[in-house]
Amino acid sequence: MKKSGKHSFKKWKNRGKIGSFLLPSFLGFSIFYLVPFMVVIFYSLVDNPITKKFVFFKNFIEIFQNKAFLLAAGNTLKFSLVAVPLAVVLSLLMAMLLDHKIPWASKFRTAYLSPMMVPVASVILVFQVLFSYNGFLNVILSWFDVDKIDWFKSEYAPFVILILFLWKNLGYNMILFMAGLGTVPKEALEVARLDTNSAWKIFWSIKIRYLSPTVLFVTIMSLISSFKIFREVYLLTGNYPYDTLYTLQHFMNNMFQKLDYQKLSAAAIIMSAFMVVIIGILYVAENKFGKDMEE
Repeated sequence: MKKSGKHSFKKWKNRGKIGSFLLPSFLGFSIFYLVPFMVVIFYSLVDNPITKKFVFFKNFIEIFQNKAFLLAAGNTLKFSLVAVPLAVVLSLLMAMLLDHKIPWASKFRTAYLSPMMVPVASVILVFQVLFSYNGFLNVILSWFDVDKIDWFKSEYAPFVILILFLWKNLGYNMILFMAGLGTVPKEALEVARLDTNSAWKIFWSIKIRYLSPTVLFVTIMSLISSFKIFREVYLLTGNYPYDTLYTLQHFMNNMFQKLDYQKLSAAAIIMSAFMVVIIGILYVAENKFGKDMEE
């Protein structure tokens, strides 16, 4: 009985120590994430922050009937569907290229990573010089008797933002893939080379399977970055850009300026739910792919 009592006391003492270490992190998480998110849920279910009358799903219904929200959601979804696969595939190809010990590999790595060190304001200035109506690109087009294009106010605007997104994110993704390639067992590669001389088969059967956690992480980070492209678009075009550049964060920013907290909160929850579903699907796919590799 005494031994069991001492064991129980020691067990609870250890739990108390663990809890004391976790308490600061839990408090920080609660204050800066959990409580604000609960407030957002509350605002999405009331008519306004003053009367606080519960309307339940009325705000969500109105959001899905709002043309500005539908435009913003459609543009954000289209951009992510194009930008995220390109960011993953191109950065993986760049990592594979540098993994083959090409000449000046270190200089290429530095060049690819340089966009991460450049302030956003400087990047915006460069793209304004390149793509403004009287910018450098239109000057080059005029040499070939091509009419000037207002890049930020035309159907070409998303392609400009796509170039900006890839330029900013490819280097970071590439470094992650290079780190992942370094974890691929050399023994497995040597055995695979004995079975086949096909580089494609070796890549698909060995490398990509060991890279699956990295692919998942890069995809999630690229997806989050694609939803954060608002910062660059806002600096380039302001609150109300050309229709093809109007994103979800534009909509939420404008609702915030109008103090329409209920629509802002409903839109934020919809975006969060969408992100959770997509990331969940990615986790399930990666888990299944990882089990196939283990088997």
